[in-house]
Amino acid sequence: MKIISLVGARPQFIKEAVIHREIKKHENINEILVHSGQHYDFNMSDIFFKELEIRRPDYFLSVGSGLHGEMTGKIMIEFEKVVLKEKPDVILVYGDTNTTLAGAIVAAKLKIPVAHIEAGIRQNPKDMPEEINRVLTDHVSNYLFCPSMLAVENLEKEGITSGVYFVGDVMYDLYLMLQNKFKYDLYKKLNLEENEYILVTLHRDFNVDNKEKLEKILLELNKISKEKKIVFPIHPRTRKRISEFSLEKYLENFTVIKPIDYLNLMGLVKKSWKVITDSGGLQKESYFAKKQAVVVMPDTGWRELIEANWNILATEGILYEKTFEKNNKSYPEGLYGDGNAGKKIIDIFLKRKLY
Repeated sequence: MKIISLVGARPQFIKEAVIHREIKKHENINEILVHSGQHYDFNMSDIFFKELEIRRPDYFLSVGSGLHGEMTGKIMIEFEKVVLKEKPDVILVYGDTNTTLAGAIVAAKLKIPVAHIEAGIRQNPKDMPEEINRVLTDHVSNYLFCPSMLAVENLEKEGITSGVYFVGDVMYDLYLMLQNKFKYDLYKKLNLEENEYILVTLHRDFNVDNKEKLEKILLELNKISKEKKIVFPIHPRTRKRISEFSLEKYLENFTVIKPIDYLNLMGLVKKSWKVITDSGGLQKESYFAKKQAVVVMPDTGWRELIEANWNILATEGILYEKTFEKNNKSYPEGLYGDGNAGKKIIDIFLKRKLY
């Protein structure tokens, strides 16, 4: 069996690496890795590249940035050449980027089965680029690998039932794979006490690019800091906006640190009381670590965490209220599978005998 995996952003490399670990166990599967060049600067110093032994792509399309239509079109043109040359049995796409949609369209037009990892995620507003990419990709896919049962239900509402599999989240596979390597040096260095601080991350444009909105969020965080210590690994975008808007005074009561790698970040999450974030990944990783997250977004693609009354949605102005809202809900086990998503995906391919 020959599989082509198409990636174009850092999170997709990480998801592909989890899948590739399973592929390597089977001599009859050959995987070709194609990097569109949409976002990620391939940097071998990255902790994931070391720990996951992420390999260099077999093809690099060098697409770069641009308008959505231009970028998607360029990827389609270059990727089609690779597909025609390699003649794969299936094409794997990941997540919700322009690379994802471009790969799915090329595969569908060439009548090659499309497999979408992280299928069925839905989020408002419906006109956001990522949502458009998700929906269109799902509607041309032959294999829809869902991270949660809610994702399966979302597809069913749209009339998609064939080829749908609840396999769990490959990022949970990653969490379990690396949890024994989480680092606690920073936790000790900052003299933190377990369950006595809140980890905060903010970087979304709708939260930090508007002065009034960002100031409201920082005011709420200051109210929170009077009861729980705030540890704030500050994103470069957020730091830049705080400087531009002259809001530095609001940082005085926080423990502000530079952005940190996954292993150090997860060490801080594990010891925290709660997490406040607008990161899609950290919402889930907090859940994996059995920590509640207050999500600074009007909606989230990971609604199962909200529906289970574990994570909480909050916008500026109600952060304090939502952070200290009493929640006696017990931990909802198994929302993202059992940590064997990668194995299940490859097992499905082998049972279907694509080659």
